[in-house]
Amino acid sequence: MVNAIAAGALAARACLVVSNKRTAPALAWAEARGVPALAIPTIGDPDTADQTLADAMTAHGVELIVLSGYLRRLGPVTLSRYAGRIVNIHPGPLPRFGGDGMYGARVHQAVLAAGLTESAIVIHLVDEEYDHGPELARRAVPVSANDTPETLEARVKAAEPAFFVETLQRIATGELELPT
Repeated sequence: MVNAIAAGALAARACLVVSNKRTAPALAWAEARGVPALAIPTIGDPDTADQTLADAMTAHGVELIVLSGYLRRLGPVTLSRYAGRIVNIHPGPLPRFGGDGMYGARVHQAVLAAGLTESAIVIHLVDEEYDHGPELARRAVPVSANDTPETLEARVKAAEPAFFVETLQRIATGELELPT
């Protein structure tokens, strides 16, 4: 997204990159590109982390929170303050292949075990349940007869960035309105 903004493909401003892990490579990557970055550990005191996250977002002028690889449930302060303005991407059809513990290879294993001929990338709003909020956009990803969880995951991962940027651009231009 930061690269898409710099290239003019996404009419947005990256205000802040946050991870719950101090050693996350994304933090240094963001800072090297002039984007403020912050580590907010959630283990130990999740309530304080939630308040810190919500306050950091507000302090940096965040209007829309974009989750991409953030595998922690957001707390009630952040969810309330940014209700209807938190988006996430999921690597499989929702709601059937979502929920607590359904991420990465687990999703692709489940899709293949179900015998589907098509998986999906789903961008959805975030609420208090994993992978539960309203769907904003979906892109089909074909399942090949000889797919393994690894090959399906690679194909989905290859398509996710462009689809996420495209969907965020549709939000930025007003073509895709967030539900109120």
